[in-house]
Amino acid sequence: MTDSTTAASDRGALGRRAKLLASVSVTYNIIEGIIAITAGVAAGSIALVGFGLDSFVEVSSGLIILWQFSHKIPEQREQQALRLLAYSFFALAAYVGFESLRGLVWGTDAEPSRVGIGLAIASLIIMPFISFAQRRTGRALGSNAVYADGTQTLLCTYLSAVLLVGLVLNATLGWSWADPIAGLVIAAVAVREGIEAWRGEGCCAPSAGTLSGEHGCGDSDDPCCSTDPDQS
Repeated sequence: MTDSTTAASDRGALGRRAKLLASVSVTYNIIEGIIAITAGVAAGSIALVGFGLDSFVEVSSGLIILWQFSHKIPEQREQQALRLLAYSFFALAAYVGFESLRGLVWGTDAEPSRVGIGLAIASLIIMPFISFAQRRTGRALGSNAVYADGTQTLLCTYLSAVLLVGLVLNATLGWSWADPIAGLVIAAVAVREGIEAWRGEGCCAPSAGTLSGEHGCGDSDDPCCSTDPDQS
């Protein structure tokens, strides 16, 4: 078997792994989103509803990756995938930002949500593992879209921590203002990630080599583009 055949086989396996991870992420986030939005509406929690909407942004992200890798040459859809990811981030930021500002100006009466707290803890435990696998696969493929999908999953982990702090402060100290503040943090991070996706920034940005089916990070000195499996 020639080196080119081996490389093609390896990329095929990595592509299948990317699709599998995207499917796992989509399934988990659908469940997470339904629970979060239901609990958020019941408690009147802007942050919890925003977190649930972010879960569906994660769903769209996973579906974009599945769409990209359904093509014979996934790299040809790389830029389109990144733009779609950016749109999903901006939509999330607009909604959550508006609702959070409205809550700060006119006040909010978010009730404590044990379901929300439990969900945030579960995501803090589960999502880092999925994110690590996605970003590792993205590095190996030289795919910024796959890596961005992993970054979205990592963002979900950070948002889980922000959400947990806000919900706990509201439940224990009655600080209802912590809920919209947590929502604003979620919106700000979503804007930043959307801009990076739109610009194609981040690890393993697509290059001419990537679009031709070669590894896009082969000549890069960027450590995040390393295919060394021992690098995090």
